[in-house]
Amino acid sequence: MKNAFTRMIKTEDGQGLVEYGLIITGIALAAIAAIWLLGPQIGQMFTDIGTQLAA
Repeated sequence: MKNAFTRMIKTEDGQGLVEYGLIITGIALAAIAAIWLLGPQIGQMFTDIGTQLAA
């Protein structure tokens, strides 16, 4: 087990995977923030469209 841990620390095989994970996390956080900030306006827009279609 100690050898596997030492080998994992010395190699950089997982570096790319970690970088892609960080990029995906950043994109997900940006999307969540945009939805949280724009949610009420988008909801109101769909309500207005529904009202216009019903009329």
